[in-house]
Amino acid sequence: MVRHDHPAPVLGTLGLFTVLLGAALPLIDFFIVNVALPTIDHDLAAGPALLELVVAGYGLAYAVLLVLGGRLGDMAGRRRLFLAGIAAFGLTSLACGLAPTAWTLVGARVAQGAAAALMLPQVLATIQAATSGHRRARAMSLYGATAGLAMVAGQILGGALVAAAPLSSVFGESAGWRSVFLVNVPVAAIGLVLAARAVPETRADRPAPIDVPGTLLLAVSLLTLLAPLTEGRAAGWPLWTWVSLALFPFAAAAFYRVERRADRRGLIPLVPPSLLRLESLRRGLLLVVPFSVGFGGFMFVIAVALQQGLELGPARSGLSIAPMAVAFFAASLAGPRLVRRYGSRVVTAGGLIQAVGVAVLALTVWRGWPDLGMAGLLPGMAVAGFGQGLQLPVIFRIILSDVPPERAGVGGGVMTTTQQATLSLGVATLGSLFLALVPGSGMRDALIVTLLVQLAAVALTTALSLRLPRTVG
Repeated sequence: MVRHDHPAPVLGTLGLFTVLLGAALPLIDFFIVNVALPTIDHDLAAGPALLELVVAGYGLAYAVLLVLGGRLGDMAGRRRLFLAGIAAFGLTSLACGLAPTAWTLVGARVAQGAAAALMLPQVLATIQAATSGHRRARAMSLYGATAGLAMVAGQILGGALVAAAPLSSVFGESAGWRSVFLVNVPVAAIGLVLAARAVPETRADRPAPIDVPGTLLLAVSLLTLLAPLTEGRAAGWPLWTWVSLALFPFAAAAFYRVERRADRRGLIPLVPPSLLRLESLRRGLLLVVPFSVGFGGFMFVIAVALQQGLELGPARSGLSIAPMAVAFFAASLAGPRLVRRYGSRVVTAGGLIQAVGVAVLALTVWRGWPDLGMAGLLPGMAVAGFGQGLQLPVIFRIILSDVPPERAGVGGGVMTTTQQATLSLGVATLGSLFLALVPGSGMRDALIVTLLVQLAAVALTTALSLRLPRTVG
């Protein structure tokens, strides 16, 4: 049960908008940097390894601390933690935008990822605790739509800011990439004011203490997997990367054993294995993995291919994926009505449509390179985006449909950790594959191979969707 004062906490329209704004900011910032990397490299002389850390430092801190952020919200109050998180996100974004050196930027990005991990879990937990029935279903659909749009809009916004360089009179040539971070500051300030007025306070009735062993082992597990995969190629695969990967299965096994032992003793571990017995959550998480690996890798690779391969520049590169965002939004609006009629088969249909879009993109690149422009990319982008829009909001809704309110923070943290870790994994694996193929095969063939690998991930997502509970709560 959720403890609250009378009257019961209700998340109104303005409050929902505010928490969805908080959900969008971290995902936008994960992808917004992709189009800014060339100018960061030019201005700060970062080099490939440090550029990887600019992306990976944020993603690692974000993924490692998400579940802990959810637990802290359950204990101290979700509104309070949301306010602290969005304030910290604004301050760390300011630090990123003012960073004088590449290493300073990396440190600020790690801190920004930690702030995002404090803020984001409170969004889902607040929706679960302060809505019910049709309003909860609508809020969850809007959350899924917001998450998907944020991931695409990040690169569109990044391209526009880098090209426009609105702060050029202050920062000169570095204004473009600095604007990518500084734009968060006024947005976070607005979110802070709105949250103080419109977001109700909720917390778990009997909050569990921090699971220190579980938190440390989860951090070690994610770091030993994601750090070498994201940094290994740029660093030349030194010994530490192989040692780290070898340690990963042992760390993951130790984490599972510690959590299972705590669960059996009646304690509340960081990630309760009993939570994974919920069929909707378990099967939904299985879909998030291939979907996010493919999506994260695609967004990184397409940014590099369009800017460096086709030389479209940051603005045109961002606008080239705008059809994906528009189609995603249209599909997400139609999703709730379709789910009421067809249930989880909407996810299957979305996977098939996305597969067609990715195949069209691969064929377009094969036939049109290097004279490919924004118009040529439009059909594949739009079809793929429409398919994604039918999948992601529904998957999120399914995952959390049976999670009890007192575990809302933990359930949201598990889902967002899985999503963030696999987005980072996609950037690391598909990004490394693409960059490794470019010297020998050329940009066109490397992009086609990467798209075909993504197509395989889409096929796996579609096949797994057939095992989802037919009815969506």
